[in-house]
Amino acid sequence: MDLYEYQAKELFRRHGIPVPRGAVAETPAEARAIAAGLNAPIVIKAQVKTGGRGKAGGIRPAAGPGTAEREAARVLGMDIKGHRARRVLVEAATVPFEEYYAAFLVDRAEGGFLAMVSGQGGVEIEELAASDPGAIVRLPVDPVTGVDAGVARRLAADAGLPEQAAEVLERLWRVLVAEDALLVEVNPLVCTTDQRVVALDGKVTLDDNAAFRHRREAEEPEGGLEDLARAKGLNYVKLDGSVGVIGNGAGLVMSTLDVVAGAGAAPANFLDIGGGASARVMADGLEIVLSDPDVRSVLVNVFGGITACDAVADGIVTALELLGERGRGRPVVVRLDGNNAELGRRILDEARHPAVRQVSTMDGAAATAARLAAGA
Repeated sequence: MDLYEYQAKELFRRHGIPVPRGAVAETPAEARAIAAGLNAPIVIKAQVKTGGRGKAGGIRPAAGPGTAEREAARVLGMDIKGHRARRVLVEAATVPFEEYYAAFLVDRAEGGFLAMVSGQGGVEIEELAASDPGAIVRLPVDPVTGVDAGVARRLAADAGLPEQAAEVLERLWRVLVAEDALLVEVNPLVCTTDQRVVALDGKVTLDDNAAFRHRREAEEPEGGLEDLARAKGLNYVKLDGSVGVIGNGAGLVMSTLDVVAGAGAAPANFLDIGGGASARVMADGLEIVLSDPDVRSVLVNVFGGITACDAVADGIVTALELLGERGRGRPVVVRLDGNNAELGRRILDEARHPAVRQVSTMDGAAATAARLAAGA
């Protein structure tokens, strides 16, 4: 369960980690009132569970209450990678002297925990890892002894962080342990001109198995595509491409993503309808994918086993009928194989929906979807 930035910072405050002064607003008028109370230059930050807010215009400076109200009006309702900004965080602007990166996470590959700290923050950590891997200090953390003051000082020193950052690193580890987190990340962690170390941003992912201990955080759904899919019981992950992908079984969906990429296109999502999906599940899945404005075409790749292909076909027909004009504008490429595949193909043929194209092979279907997404 990913938290919003403001929720992550609430956890940080609870554990004594310095964060900028601020509060959450749901309307421009609330943003104005918060800015007036802060009595300082302001930054307005869209609250969405995805990256790239700055590039999308979701983080805006404001000189005072009036400007904060206007900027909040611009950000509220903004769509950022399929996530709707329904709240903004109104904070006192912080001028950093230096920027760092710090994260603690569950390392599934090693069956333990990992600390990652860098003297270079404020950039995409994946880009830094590729361009200058030596700039990131990685330290496996013993789950028994954890991160004490000595380990925190070592991490800070090795990464070139100031001495006072060690206490913040130790407290970030406490957040991971005490709050059932899988990831605690701050980018950037900054040192201000008066030598304070402040968490300027925050990303926290909680373990879904501990959701019963975090009901307050879980009760604030975003209303984005991933949250809507979760509410329907669908395994959906938003990606950055233009070809929507639906399949049954994680392995088949992953293979389909690779084949789409091999055909020269980028997948827009991962959506696994599961091994025993009904027509209703298929319809819900197609509705979610076609609700993404980035999707230019959809590839449905199903191998019928427990999930019968005729049920998938019924779901496609039902979803397109419900979507009406929204379902007509983008092509849906369908590849059915396995249990009741012939019946499923016949159902789609008889429906004669103008958006549906049937292709017999996975490679051929991926190539067709990629070509249609490109407008060819």
